[in-house]
Amino acid sequence: MTEALSQTTTDATGPSVRAALVAAIAISAFTLTIAIFELSMADWPSGFVLLVIVPLVALLFFGCIVWSATLLVKIRTGGTKFALPFLICALTLAILAYAPLHQIALQQNFYWHRNNRERIVARVEAGELKPNVSYNKSLIALGDRGPNVSVGNDIVVDETDQGTYVLFLTSRGLKHYFTGFLHMPPGSDPKNFFEFKHKPPTQLVRYGERWYFVAN
Repeated sequence: MTEALSQTTTDATGPSVRAALVAAIAISAFTLTIAIFELSMADWPSGFVLLVIVPLVALLFFGCIVWSATLLVKIRTGGTKFALPFLICALTLAILAYAPLHQIALQQNFYWHRNNRERIVARVEAGELKPNVSYNKSLIALGDRGPNVSVGNDIVVDETDQGTYVLFLTSRGLKHYFTGFLHMPPGSDPKNFFEFKHKPPTQLVRYGERWYFVAN
């Protein structure tokens, strides 16, 4: 009698898709996290780590798509719930393809750190902060005590007749590649920043009054 009741209960509830659903959500969430923060992790040595992490995550996510697709054959016997893992993977793929994840991450970075960065700019303009790195006369190391507002917590300054340019790095790679938020003197041109003397910026996006996102 007990065995018959147990069998009846199992037949009524059907096979569970919970484990597959949790796995699809976890893999998709991890993939989106890497995609969003890939730009901010592009500096050395994190950029080297990404050369390994990104392909592995891509392979894992591709495997998740294929595996979740195989669950679709169980819809006839187990119900439409077996389509949920595949739908989650498909939605994640659509987000990766069409959502401006890097722009969203940059906007959050800019607005989250803007007040701290502007206070640092004011200190630079007042002469309280000056280049303090022996091998680079344009670099100011803010140290570990201050807010983390730049990769390595180093900022780049360029003193000109118009005023002082201050660059807060969002990534720093090999061969002197960088991206970051550049604060400019009033009425100046971001292209006049000394890092762009021999090569114009590859990216130049206005984020606010006297603020630009730049890349070389």
